[in-house]
Amino acid sequence: MKKLKIGVLGVKRGQSMIFYSERAKNVEVVAICDKWEDGLKRMADKMENKSVAMYTDFDEFLGHDMDIVVLANYGNEHAPFAIKCFERGFHVYSEVTAFQNMKEAVELIEAVEKSGKVYGFAEQYCFMPAPMEMKRLYSEGKIGELELAECEYAHDSSGAWHRLTFGDPNHWRNYAYSTFYCTHSIGPIIHATGLRPVSVTGFESYLNERRSSVGAKTACFGISMVTMNNGAIVKALNGNLRRSTLWYAMYGSAGKMECSRSILKNGGVGRIYIELEENGHEDEEITKANYEPKREPPKGDFSSADFNDHGGADFYCIQGFIDKILGDDNADYIDVYEAVDMTLPGLFAYRSLLQGGIPLEIPDLRDPAVRDLYRNDTLCTDPKAAGDMLVPAYSRGEVDIPAEVYDRVREKFVKEMQDGTFENE
Repeated sequence: MKKLKIGVLGVKRGQSMIFYSERAKNVEVVAICDKWEDGLKRMADKMENKSVAMYTDFDEFLGHDMDIVVLANYGNEHAPFAIKCFERGFHVYSEVTAFQNMKEAVELIEAVEKSGKVYGFAEQYCFMPAPMEMKRLYSEGKIGELELAECEYAHDSSGAWHRLTFGDPNHWRNYAYSTFYCTHSIGPIIHATGLRPVSVTGFESYLNERRSSVGAKTACFGISMVTMNNGAIVKALNGNLRRSTLWYAMYGSAGKMECSRSILKNGGVGRIYIELEENGHEDEEITKANYEPKREPPKGDFSSADFNDHGGADFYCIQGFIDKILGDDNADYIDVYEAVDMTLPGLFAYRSLLQGGIPLEIPDLRDPAVRDLYRNDTLCTDPKAAGDMLVPAYSRGEVDIPAEVYDRVREKFVKEMQDGTFENE
């Protein structure tokens, strides 16, 4: 069988696809692109295939003979790069988030539709053990109709901020607003239920010293209160709380299910707890259980050692995308419309915050007529993409960070580069 040829943009985050391809039987990485030359050299040393082409220029990279491009570049730049790839005739596997403003969202959807190629969204948290089991149970009607869901993704990354931003005051992470990185929280709920978000109200905390001392101009965390198209409510939390958290819970008309909280040291997203009612009647026998879901390993030469990162979720997420390209209409992957649904709640939650916390409708961009309303809407916090619709990264107004803060962060980054302890993230 002819192998699909893959090119990867982003040597660090893209390594999941690189290592997957070394173990799978139907794909191969043929080219890698990154502006970080030392990272390319390090990856070349790790790889079994020493014939992979290495590029530092993206346009030259796109000239390589490939079928698929993996986008593991900066989190606010996926859409423009994806559009360019679709115009060149490639399938695209994009890291999160899908876009940073509505103009990009419209252009991304229409680029996919025009190309006829497959867009896969790398929201791997949907493919962790508990969220995958939640999807299976929900599709079988085990908890009935969703009424409430709660989801949390908070990653305390302040200690690694010098590795993430290099002391660059214009790095995207410094102005990624509190509800921006929302797909790790709400994504698994959307994927499990197939429901679409229709409105949202945003809330955010304050900008604390822990954040401002490393150069971030955004609140510590945000909460999106989302109404789904069946009337269910989803509370989605994401941000940089002092201790990291990852948790999902779903309450339905006939039961509930949730994963273990990470603080319990009981398997986290690898363990699920369920309470199910027979026929939706609370006076009948209630089934209770907690267990670690068993999953079939991905196709290829995979071992348990491959499942240390994200509980093996990267590999299941990639496999569904590859299966779709190879013609499996039942492949479990995330297409462009679902990717847009996962990204929009955070974007409109922040718009809600900028307007005093009012509820806002979330548009359905499957409808071309709705897209027309947003074709020129560039509102975002990125100066390079916003044009005259630039807004502050903190809902209470512009934040002035002294230059010496970035100098200090940069010095820490440079020191680690010089003494060899730096690990790019």
